[in-house]
Amino acid sequence: MSSSAFALAVLFAINLMNFFDRQIIGGVGEGIRREWALSDTALGLLGTVFTLLYAVVGLPLGRLSDRKQRRLILSGGVFVWSLLTALSGAARNFSQLIVARLGVGVGEATCSPASTSLIGDLVPTSQRARAVAVWMLGLPLGLGLANGAGGWILQNWGWRNAFYVAAVPGILCAIAALRIVEPPRGKKEEHAIGARRRAGNPYLLVISIPTMLWIIASGALHNFNMYALGSFVAPFLVRFHHMTFQNAGWVAAAVYGFSGIVGLSAGGALADRLYRTRVDGRLIVGCASIVICTPLMFMGLGRPAGDIVGFALLMGAGCGVMYAYYSTVYSTIHDVVEPSLRGTAMALYFCAMYLLGASLGPVGTGLVSDYYTFQAASAAGAVQPLPFGALMAAEFRSLVGEAKGFDLRALEPFRAQGLHTAMYIVPILATILAVVLFAASRTVKKDVARLQAWMRWADATAKAS
Repeated sequence: MSSSAFALAVLFAINLMNFFDRQIIGGVGEGIRREWALSDTALGLLGTVFTLLYAVVGLPLGRLSDRKQRRLILSGGVFVWSLLTALSGAARNFSQLIVARLGVGVGEATCSPASTSLIGDLVPTSQRARAVAVWMLGLPLGLGLANGAGGWILQNWGWRNAFYVAAVPGILCAIAALRIVEPPRGKKEEHAIGARRRAGNPYLLVISIPTMLWIIASGALHNFNMYALGSFVAPFLVRFHHMTFQNAGWVAAAVYGFSGIVGLSAGGALADRLYRTRVDGRLIVGCASIVICTPLMFMGLGRPAGDIVGFALLMGAGCGVMYAYYSTVYSTIHDVVEPSLRGTAMALYFCAMYLLGASLGPVGTGLVSDYYTFQAASAAGAVQPLPFGALMAAEFRSLVGEAKGFDLRALEPFRAQGLHTAMYIVPILATILAVVLFAASRTVKKDVARLQAWMRWADATAKAS
């Protein structure tokens, strides 16, 4: 195996564990919620605190990836998040679990900037979308295994053991990362790479690229949806379709995880093929994938309770197509950003999309779910009418107990209806995402031409001097 193939294999394994450890909360979350009598808002908060710290810490780690050895950054990050994943299983209350998940977020913030920067220097421009697709296969496989294995472990061993099991492969990945051969930056560029980096603030240089602004906006919308689905697909199957934890986990694994293998692989290959004939080809493929997935997800959510097959086929097809977003958009970032700024660009992209999207997806969907749950309970006379803000304040104060005369457990029979309504947020935001990706495809040609012209000038200037 060549050094490049070995590096890509290790990066894939690290990314798989990145998403497995991150998504394990989705696989066992319903068990945690029931044991500690949490609301959907509190359950979503477990995902939100992770992404908030992940986004902020990712910025300096992205700059570090542009300056230091990326294999060392990756190895240290994987070790830290694996250790904190194990400690998550030892949590004895909601607050302790929150703190442990914050630590996982710090470690995982090393993964994407360092990995994508390495990929940009491991493969030539014309093959990047496929290489990114291979790396990003860790996403559907990690999410799928987290839901499937997490649901099985939850039902048979309890949710705490899922965190202990998840930590072991990560330690092995940390060791393997040390064996990656660090490639020179810009080695695989097809055009002149220039001998120097453009002068100026690196973050301002990145956001001065019009395509990057559209891509950042798309990341916020896409990650809101991905993290909303990650937190609530399995609970939705348990509540609305009356499945066991174990069966819901494996159906969620297929729908939200494994379905993405085809979308990522086919999307990456199609994007590279179209890129050879038109510079905006990758984003055209990404936009088309979102246009296709939106009605499929809407129809999947519309299936009646008990129609598990109908939901799985429609939602699985929608989620599978949606995964093409990653191989098309991530490779486009490499097309418009110079090699010495790619780690910074990815960190800035991830910071924005996690702060504005992923952090809001779980808690926002949970909040909407709780709102409609309470409305349904009030309409049925199960609880006395109460301002929703007062209910939320009570839940955040105690996370369990009574709120002005009624037990929060009285809402339990209505949580399926509330979550079902809240899930329609996903296809609504996907519609907006398609428009944003189309707008990005209209600016990418000029941005690529501008970058290549600068690189040729920088290279010529360096040779003349």
